Amino acid sequence: MHHIEGCDRSQAQLLPARVDDYVDRDNPVRFIDAFVDDLDLNGAGFARVEPKDTGRPAYDPADLLKLYIYGYVNRVRSSRRLEIEARRNLEAIWLLCGLRPDFKTIADFRKDNRNAFKAVFRQFVLLCRKLDLFGRELVAVDGTRLKAVNSTDRNFTREKLKKLIQWADERLADYLARLDRTDGEEGTASSVPAKNLAEKIATLKQRRGRYAELSQELERTGEKQISLTDPDSRAMASYPKVGVGYNAQVAVDAKHKLIVAQEVTNAGSDLGLLAQTAGAAKEVLGVERIDAVADKGYYKGEDIQACEEAGIDAYVAHPQRGSAVSNGLFRKEEFRYDAGSDTYLCPGGQRLEPRYHWEVKGHALVNYCNPGACRTCPLKPRCTPNTHRRISRWADEAVLDRMAERLAARPEILQVRRETVEHPFGSIKQWMNQGYFLMRRLENVRAEFSLTALAYNLTRAVKLVGIPKMMAAL
Repeated sequence: MHHIEGCDRSQAQLLPARVDDYVDRDNPVRFIDAFVDDLDLNGAGFARVEPKDTGRPAYDPADLLKLYIYGYVNRVRSSRRLEIEARRNLEAIWLLCGLRPDFKTIADFRKDNRNAFKAVFRQFVLLCRKLDLFGRELVAVDGTRLKAVNSTDRNFTREKLKKLIQWADERLADYLARLDRTDGEEGTASSVPAKNLAEKIATLKQRRGRYAELSQELERTGEKQISLTDPDSRAMASYPKVGVGYNAQVAVDAKHKLIVAQEVTNAGSDLGLLAQTAGAAKEVLGVERIDAVADKGYYKGEDIQACEEAGIDAYVAHPQRGSAVSNGLFRKEEFRYDAGSDTYLCPGGQRLEPRYHWEVKGHALVNYCNPGACRTCPLKPRCTPNTHRRISRWADEAVLDRMAERLAARPEILQVRRETVEHPFGSIKQWMNQGYFLMRRLENVRAEFSLTALAYNLTRAVKLVGIPKMMAAL
């Protein structure tokens, strides 16, 4: 008895005569090849689709697009690693028909065609729609923070620059005082420390000048922060720490957890992004109305109103915020609004009537109160530390009341949101290892995320229906 042994490396072998024999019939690489060949690359916006009559021949953009899709599906995003795969990987060799583009050509293709990748993602979404992989009834909207090519040390806010300038001034004052003491001492032994202090002072003055220039730049542009390595990236509050990156928004269909729409912004908050993201999903799914669920980070009256006007029934959890919540007092939700009488019923059973009208940033607001009832109310210590309690109401707040009624009728939808939208984020960040961007600037990272979302959808669709059905749908 002996172990299984391989062949003799020096012995001639009768290998398959065709490269095609190395790739199985149900290999995903065959679908990538057919999918790209079926695309209208000119319509998608790719450059050099039609070869020029003069000059050196260029690579067909279809071949480079195939390589990128294959790479992202197989967790290979670097242009240098893709160059290596094209030389040693039989699937990549089959896909490119033996072409071996260098890493610079591969990298330039992604940069030069950065605005065309979203159209490719959209075409695959339409293919999934043709395969009936979308329920087209409910989408979950959420955002995640992905790291940019910019460290926190090279990101500055106004407050951070103010502290750095103050720190530099304090250190300069200390160094100058020490230098004065050193100059007053006699003897040659003090020359070396004096020289070191002078060098430190010169370096610190240069850094302080740089901080002052950055502070002036923020004042001039009106921006709240500035990044030096990737100018478009922003510091984002993300548990467990604040990192510099981008905000990737997705709308995920609840049926099979496939991404329907995606976008990348550098907004640090999700506020105001619900209607935009859910609206894009509704358009590509081709429905008249659709439900959209999101977490409390999307709770904004104007955005929810825009959803309703666009045929989107929003379900957004109400955030617990405000001074009453932080002080442990009665929350606004405990005051029931009566549309018929246009009054609020407080927890003490008293009616709060509209008293004051004003406008904030173009939004009409109304204050409801009942000073007389508050003076004698036994619940006043649990309601307000002021003379009486005021409840502010937005002029169009009825849209929020309607959403609250929908949410009360379907409380389980919030759990559906978590199960739906966390699946692609977990897969992208953990299994695909794509929780960070390789490129700089907003347009470039949008191209990256389009490829990432396409790779996620393609991998999931293969598991759901298999390669033969996907090939037949082309």
